[in-house]
Amino acid sequence: MSRRKLSLDELGRKTVKGFKSAEKTPVIIVLDNVRSLNNIGSVFRTADAFIAEAIYLCGFTATPPHRDIHKTALGATESVEWEHVPSAKEAVERLRKRNYQIIALEQTEGSISLDRFFPAKDTGYALVFGNEVKGVSQEVIDISDLCVEIPQFGTKHSFNIAVSAGIVLWDLYTKRAAL
Repeated sequence: MSRRKLSLDELGRKTVKGFKSAEKTPVIIVLDNVRSLNNIGSVFRTADAFIAEAIYLCGFTATPPHRDIHKTALGATESVEWEHVPSAKEAVERLRKRNYQIIALEQTEGSISLDRFFPAKDTGYALVFGNEVKGVSQEVIDISDLCVEIPQFGTKHSFNIAVSAGIVLWDLYTKRAAL
């Protein structure tokens, strides 16, 4: 069996222009005071991979252009729409007015395990990912429609935010594709 690595040309990826005109997955990612520039860049790259609508960079979350964001985004800051919003609460309130279901990715009383969350076909989702140490702010949890957590079985109580975004976006993308 041949396992030749494919060239970039063979992968058939979209151009930035093609990405911008493509139908998007109805997901907006909200970053609530994320401090790591590498995490921000990684989330851009993941948002590009799953054709997310946009990223809202909230609070002290850094914005492009920045060399450390670019290092991990690898150009995804050019394809994925983004906006800086003064606070995640403000971003969530705006998205609620646009009829997005607000999901905080956080371990809370009454949170739903990701494997038990099933998206609706005609619903847009705002996925809120929090600060690397403090998580999603309580004020955003208080106004979220639901809290979802990723099941974990080891000694650590959380994933890196970039890993969390990858897991959740893949899960949501595949579950929506099956609808």
